[in-house]
Amino acid sequence: MKKNYYLKIWWMLTAATSQITFQSRFGAVLFLLGKIFRFAFFFFFLVALITKTKTIAGYSFWQIVFFYATFNLLDTLPQFFFRNVYRFRQYVVTGYFDNLLMKPLPALFYPLFGGSDMLDIIILFASVGMIIFSAVHLPVITVGQSLIYFLLLANGFLIAAAFHIFVLSIGILTTAVDNTVMLYRDLTQMGRVPIEVYQEPLRGLITFLVPVGIMMTFPSKAMLGLLSAQGIFIALIVGLGLFLLSLRFWRYALQNYTSASR
Repeated sequence: MKKNYYLKIWWMLTAATSQITFQSRFGAVLFLLGKIFRFAFFFFFLVALITKTKTIAGYSFWQIVFFYATFNLLDTLPQFFFRNVYRFRQYVVTGYFDNLLMKPLPALFYPLFGGSDMLDIIILFASVGMIIFSAVHLPVITVGQSLIYFLLLANGFLIAAAFHIFVLSIGILTTAVDNTVMLYRDLTQMGRVPIEVYQEPLRGLITFLVPVGIMMTFPSKAMLGLLSAQGIFIALIVGLGLFLLSLRFWRYALQNYTSASR
């Protein structure tokens, strides 16, 4: 019952946000074209690069495409669901967050799920299509590898949710949201290619300290059968631990929130 209730609210908020987005159809089209161009440009860059080098960090063309498609899915899906995080600073500065805290909803629901970006749907479908098409050209994939792949996709989404909750918490404490969320975006861009491309100690830093590698690269490595059982276990522990830590930080931020009305 509660799931249906929250789903209905999410849909209503998304519909309202979409109406605002499409008020300027020309602007919406330009924004969408920008997303498509960005998606296609780096893909053709990879094609040109691997045509010259034949492999990247030991991975073949279709393996690199699979890595890139998985990255785009895990990069776009949080943007689709958590787009309201980018608007959160305005809620705190204007005092609108006070009003949200009075609603019969969890305090985290509206800041996190207060309106998805429907313009991301095309990129989501393109990413899924590229994943399926590139997977057909990979060596034989077992059912077990596929299940672990989807499990680590969910784990990657959990890590993305944790990062966004950290951003919201920092927004409450400092009202600094834009710079923090763009820092997250810049760090995740390093996951467009396998982490083996980077040298140590950078590879270790973006794998465990800032778990971009676990989030973006581990699912694809699992699908290719290149991830050990220990690596899978570590990935799940990091994902769950980071999510629980983000929730604790969110509660701490709420306890120290100074209402705009004071």
